[in-house]
Amino acid sequence: MRLFVAVYPPAEALDDLEAAVRGLGVAKAMADGTNTRLISRALWHLTLAFIGEVRDERAAEAARALDRAADHLSGVRPRLAFGGGGRFGRGRFTILWAGLRGDVGELGSVARAVTAELRHGRLPFDPKPFQPHLTLARPGDRVARSVIDEDIHALSDYTGPTWTCADLTLVSSHLGPHPTHTPVHVAPLT
Repeated sequence: MRLFVAVYPPAEALDDLEAAVRGLGVAKAMADGTNTRLISRALWHLTLAFIGEVRDERAAEAARALDRAADHLSGVRPRLAFGGGGRFGRGRFTILWAGLRGDVGELGSVARAVTAELRHGRLPFDPKPFQPHLTLARPGDRVARSVIDEDIHALSDYTGPTWTCADLTLVSSHLGPHPTHTPVHVAPLT
């Protein structure tokens, strides 16, 4: 089972971001027939920790780690808005993402609490530093770099509606030509 810990923004925030994405060059190129690997809205999330492949029975341990993290975060509910954006990688490894504004530092504290509890539960996780973002597309080198640069500029002027991070979700992901994400456990932030 392939697991990660995510925050799912509310529909209102996703509606607004989706409208902004429709105006980006990667979306227009996709509509014109170029596979920019635009990420389906159904898969939009903020990854707090990537656990990776674990035996199925370890999902219960991961759920308990999430519950412990939520308990330690009593009263912490970051207020966030999508805004800005950027690129990871270059050439065929280019990824376009939307950034966050608001209590981003507090969201970093949430991510650290999650990884601390995963470590305590002896669960694996990717140790890379937390980089808050929502992946929009994986265009690689299928669109010109200038298109990506224009999209990043357009995202720099974008700020979506503010929303509150209300819970943490343990997600099982299934790769392939039509990837899916299945929530396994939800830990509310109170």
